[in-house]
Amino acid sequence: MLSRLEQTSQSMQVNLAKLRIERWKADSSTKAQAEGNVTSLQRNLTAGLPNVVAEVRADPANLTSGLKLYRNVNALYEVLSTLSEYAGAFGSKEEYRSLGTDAANLDDARRLLADQLESLSSVKEAQITQLRNQAIAAQAPAPPAPPKKIVIDDNAPAKKTTAKKKKPVPASAATGATTPPTPQ
Repeated sequence: MLSRLEQTSQSMQVNLAKLRIERWKADSSTKAQAEGNVTSLQRNLTAGLPNVVAEVRADPANLTSGLKLYRNVNALYEVLSTLSEYAGAFGSKEEYRSLGTDAANLDDARRLLADQLESLSSVKEAQITQLRNQAIAAQAPAPPAPPKKIVIDDNAPAKKTTAKKKKPVPASAATGATTPPTPQ
């Protein structure tokens, strides 16, 4: 898609250079506006667009760069389509045909770019959702142990308790006599 966009850009530069707006059958304000559009397009095609294309080429998964490129291509298309209409109304058939072809190619590139951005944003959204779910799962405390149930059965026979007999205390412990430690 980027190669196609660059080819369209080169074609636009050639076709814009061939325009003879001074020969158009239009008033001076229309000619001045058309000249301004040509200057703006040429400046963008030589300085703006290549930089943004390079950003996208360096990191195709970067949504921010992709949106910059889309906005740039969209602006180019809007200005070029207006200029193409002027060429159709006031210029030669050849100028209109060449600018119309460039506008159609730029529109195709714009649509492809929009589809690519939509796919990329869907992938990014799925990744964000997965990471969010993992973070929530990691932060969630362990569920508390279920409470112990104590069942009281009033109808059950009482358990017999047996008293434990105390063991007699050895005589040495009772008298308080201690055995001396053995020498080592």
